[in-house]
Amino acid sequence: MKEQAALDKIKQLQQRYIGYQLLADVLLAAACATVIGSILFYWQESRAFWWAILLFAIIFGVLIAIRRPWKTTLNTICRYLNITYPELEESCTLIIKPAGGLNLLESLQLKKVEQVVTHLPAQPPIFTQRLKKTASWLAAAVVISLVIVFVSQRWPSVVNSFQSRSSETQAKKLPPEKILPQISSVLLKITPPAYTGKPVRHQDKFTIEAEEGAVVSWTISTNIRVKSVVLIFNEGEKLSLKGNQANQWKGSRIIIKPGFYQVSIDGKLSDLYQVQVIKDGIPVIHIKSPKQYTHIDAGEAPRLTVNANVTDDYGISNALIFATVAKGSGESVKFKDTTFSFSTSFNQHSKQYNLQRIIDLPKLGMEPGDELYFYLQAQDTHQQKSRTDVLIVSIQDTAQLLSMDGIVSAANIKPEYFRSQRQIILDTEKLLKEKDSIAVTVFKNRCNDLGTDQKMLRLRYGKFLGDEDESGAEGEGNEEVSKAENFGNAAVIMDAYTDKHDNAEDATFLEPAVKAQLKATLNEMWKAELRLRLFKPQEALPYEYKALRLLKDLQQKSRSFVAKTSYNPPPLKPEKRLSGDLSKIASPVNQQTLKPGTDQYETLKKAIAILQQSRYTALTAADKRVLQLASQQLASRASSQPGTYLRAVSALRRVINNGATPSAADRATIEKAIQQSLPGSKATPSSAMSPPDMGLAQRYYKNLNR
Repeated sequence: MKEQAALDKIKQLQQRYIGYQLLADVLLAAACATVIGSILFYWQESRAFWWAILLFAIIFGVLIAIRRPWKTTLNTICRYLNITYPELEESCTLIIKPAGGLNLLESLQLKKVEQVVTHLPAQPPIFTQRLKKTASWLAAAVVISLVIVFVSQRWPSVVNSFQSRSSETQAKKLPPEKILPQISSVLLKITPPAYTGKPVRHQDKFTIEAEEGAVVSWTISTNIRVKSVVLIFNEGEKLSLKGNQANQWKGSRIIIKPGFYQVSIDGKLSDLYQVQVIKDGIPVIHIKSPKQYTHIDAGEAPRLTVNANVTDDYGISNALIFATVAKGSGESVKFKDTTFSFSTSFNQHSKQYNLQRIIDLPKLGMEPGDELYFYLQAQDTHQQKSRTDVLIVSIQDTAQLLSMDGIVSAANIKPEYFRSQRQIILDTEKLLKEKDSIAVTVFKNRCNDLGTDQKMLRLRYGKFLGDEDESGAEGEGNEEVSKAENFGNAAVIMDAYTDKHDNAEDATFLEPAVKAQLKATLNEMWKAELRLRLFKPQEALPYEYKALRLLKDLQQKSRSFVAKTSYNPPPLKPEKRLSGDLSKIASPVNQQTLKPGTDQYETLKKAIAILQQSRYTALTAADKRVLQLASQQLASRASSQPGTYLRAVSALRRVINNGATPSAADRATIEKAIQQSLPGSKATPSSAMSPPDMGLAQRYYKNLNR
């Protein structure tokens, strides 16, 4: 009986385990379907509930197809029980074995296990572990779904409140406005161009600050019935708004240029409102490398690395390198154009890109003596383009550099030290060719000898810059120091062992540019000498070539050219020489009638005088006509610079319409705007005004300070 009860208990646990697993799969599928259904509901999907049911069925089918809980055997249940309950002593499987197949020890152990199994709980903790986990997931999914549904229902009001707050923030930044009493409310919708990537914004003010090309829509609500609502731009262009039964007037316009506008309701004009336009700047390109002029000397890798930084207000859409290869010289020069792109993708239209491109010059067909001219061009999302200056890269022609043409010519005769750098280059190349055929000791000795020659050449050039002598030998002409009568004579010792840098005869007469290039030459010689001392002639060769190129440039700069000119004077008449006859020589006379030009700023100057006079007397009709003309001139300036002149135009119109004495604030605003519009006075030559005492007081004061 106990054996049968224990076996029934295990079968009961098997059925319960399968049920728990199926229930866990149901809860997991329900959690996934709940979250996905709430997301569909957030996106205003009308059939989100049916989509959730379909997803639940699909997910549940996939889970049970993967796990297959109905295939759980009694042996699996016994293993779970052995893990959970140590008192079974890993012997639970004896219950499901046939009784005839047990030996004596297994039979004794079976009786002990049967008693333990019959007292096991109906729900072991390991069976409900997965069910509890999926239940917590379902609870979290329900909470997330409720939050999503709540946000989807409250989102429009949140957006509206955010827009209203943003409009309030903008309103705080904008100056206070005066609107017509017929207007109850106004709403402006500003839609920036697509290339800016900015969202649509709303405001409740008439003053506009929009991007160039933005679409501005007006919605004006009136508190009474009106016949027409018109927007007047820059006192010329008009935009008629369309009304409806709800006393709302709507219209839109593309903003391209700055200026101002007014609202006209049945002929009544409002105050002037600014229209500010935000211009789209062109892309800015900053080239980090290479420099404006780049020379690739012999031994250097014939590659060009282009590093650039490109920025723009709203985004970069493309950037290219336009290059031109120049081959040959004189009339046989040939040009070849090539375009290079960068590996960077511009699909995201970021505002800043760090670009890099490596150009292999031999692939372009460039040889020694050829030149590469290139520039970078960037394009923004508004199809605006900008480019850099042309950069030049040249490959040094060693054959021309080592030629003797300039030295043999009589016009280029130079001392011997101008030709020794060429010999060092030839010896270095010869050493590199013979490197594999000579011993290591001989190779190092020849490298050291070349380093010594380079040092002597560097010291010889250093004398032109006043460098110290590194020979270390005691200077000649110091016999006076060894004489007995000069013992203790400090003047003789100082004269023998000190440097006289302030001696005019020892000073150099080189120009600053020549000095700078000569210092650069010495620097290249020092680098070449260092590599030769380290037995690296291959690395020293580029510096030797560069030093020779700099010396060639110095040689060409020292040349002077005098053009041959010819002059054929007119023949002289001997009969008129020394006669003193000046009868046919007349003084030039130029008669011209100068008419005084019209001063275009005369009206503005008169307006200032009228405003100053209005403090004491009332304005007459003639004064108002002058102020009206001044108002037109300021209005034309306000169409291009509304932030500077619009307040003055409004104040001037108030003065004209009221006819009374203008207020101090309006008068100051108008005078300030007129002063800014008037051109500055030019300084005219005048004689220096000296004081009556002819500067005696100044000289007396200087003498007192001594």
